[in-house]
Amino acid sequence: QQIEADLRVPQRATGLVVFAHGSGSGRFSSRNRAVAETLQQRGLGTLLLDLLTKAEERVDVQTAEYRFDINRLATRVVAATDWLRNRDSVMQLPTGYFGASTGAAAALIAAAERPDAVKAVVSRGGRPDLAGATLPRVKAPTLLIVGGHDEPVIEMNEDARSRMQTAHVELKIVPGATHLFEEPGTLEQVEQLAGDWFVRYLRPSG
Repeated sequence: QQIEADLRVPQRATGLVVFAHGSGSGRFSSRNRAVAETLQQRGLGTLLLDLLTKAEERVDVQTAEYRFDINRLATRVVAATDWLRNRDSVMQLPTGYFGASTGAAAALIAAAERPDAVKAVVSRGGRPDLAGATLPRVKAPTLLIVGGHDEPVIEMNEDARSRMQTAHVELKIVPGATHLFEEPGTLEQVEQLAGDWFVRYLRPSG
């Protein structure tokens, strides 16, 4: 089972961010690519993942059966993390996760599975509630970003934050934004918040 990914690492990178996309999305998501480019400009490497195989994607387009299979998605994020830790060129870089929508739940589960490897998590319009019983096990500092007009998701994120007792968690609400942050200027706020968070927490050891 092979999934595809795009790895970009700027010179003298200080960390690396793995992207876990939301339902029905993949590594060509224009919004996540925009975020990845701003992170690269701030000296962070990025790994944009397709969480489904080609065959799974073809089924999912028709049935949507895999996009909410959070454990399947999380195992792919873990696999990508392990792959990075075995690559000489990037194995020393501290790793973070950027998860969108259902991908945020997969990222949080993976962060709980690999607590030594994952130093920070950012969720954009995420569904952390789908990480369920794993939430209290997450240790990585986590930033939850939600649009101000995304009311049901705000509640889900507030509830998730209250359950994450072992991690430092902050919730940032972007005024005027809906679930996909399509309103002018709102995605730029996500890029700024995520960049600040990763620069703060992804620091090379020693």
